[in-house]
Amino acid sequence: MLGEMRSSLLRSVVTSVITPAIKSKSCCFMSSLHYPPLMTASYSCFRARSSLSCCNSHADDDMSALFQILPCDLRDTLLCDPSQDQLVEVILDLGCLPQAHYIDDSGRRYLRNTEVSMEEIQCVLKEIGQVGKDNRAGIEGTLHRISAIRNRKGEVIGLTCRVGRARGQIDMVRDLLDFGESILFVGRPGVGKTTVVREISRVLSDELHKRVVIVDTSNEIGGDGDIPHPAIGGARRLQVPDPSMQHQVMIEAVENHMPEVIIIDEIGTESEVHACRTIAERGVMLIGTAHGEQLENIIKNPTLSDLIGGVVTVTLSDQEAQIRNCSKSVLERKAPSPFPFLIEINERDYWIVHRTERSVDALLRGKKPLVEVRRRTQQLQVVIERWRTKA
Repeated sequence: MLGEMRSSLLRSVVTSVITPAIKSKSCCFMSSLHYPPLMTASYSCFRARSSLSCCNSHADDDMSALFQILPCDLRDTLLCDPSQDQLVEVILDLGCLPQAHYIDDSGRRYLRNTEVSMEEIQCVLKEIGQVGKDNRAGIEGTLHRISAIRNRKGEVIGLTCRVGRARGQIDMVRDLLDFGESILFVGRPGVGKTTVVREISRVLSDELHKRVVIVDTSNEIGGDGDIPHPAIGGARRLQVPDPSMQHQVMIEAVENHMPEVIIIDEIGTESEVHACRTIAERGVMLIGTAHGEQLENIIKNPTLSDLIGGVVTVTLSDQEAQIRNCSKSVLERKAPSPFPFLIEINERDYWIVHRTERSVDALLRGKKPLVEVRRRTQQLQVVIERWRTKA
């Protein structure tokens, strides 16, 4: 009896839904042969947004918006990927196999065994619109970022499609926000720095009721478009017309909008470092990011070293050199750091927290700084340990 009811229900669905859809060509079906890691067929078609369906419970509207700009065979594969929530980026380079990069993967996965064509790259560019002077673009209303590679003629021949996520690792740093002191996040590209500062902007504005202004150079923090993504909460955003003007917009934010907190991503020039010092001296809390793996990388970087107070060579007296048991010429911190806290994001679930000035002074004297190691366990609990280690 139960079997007859199931058969009757199946026939009803086929008759009333699937058959009309096939006749009207509003949907298509692909065999399971299209879904192994190396696919055997290449499709250059781009289906309409209205016909996009989701095969995976992990997919949400933002992920769908990223997938639907891709060639349809890559889109279908990624939508049905069980590890979709671990996706970091999709790479499309002319004449190369398309790749997907996942969190904690040592390598990349090829999405098919046929190369990317110029027609496919052009189709993606039509979907995302104009690429800026910094070779970056976005998808309006989302946090995703598209970065372009050009040839000598200025033509786009490669695309990096980065996934932008609204939620990060705020529980790893939530207690430090209550101090109201500036924090600098240091980590290699792709480790999650932008995601963290995006969520910090929401917590500071919505939970701690601070006046937060984001200086968003490439619309990475607040998303593409004039209306910021809800992920930043009640924070306000200043867009930057040109990357070279980022330091000017930082000062403008302080002078014109009376913020209590300014958030800036990817501090990388002397002008931006000087702007950070100026803002800190005006009593405004800073949340910033910089590229580097360890605190020592910032100390040795002449462009960024002022973020930790700067380094200068001093000559000691004979008596002081004897007391310290060192040479007469030594390196010392030049000034107070505009960032009292510095956090190394080594992995998404493994952070090292420095009291910046104390750690810099210890490292310059050849000692091991006292740091906090914060890591997330398999039970999703944050464990904080204090120990001495080389930064």
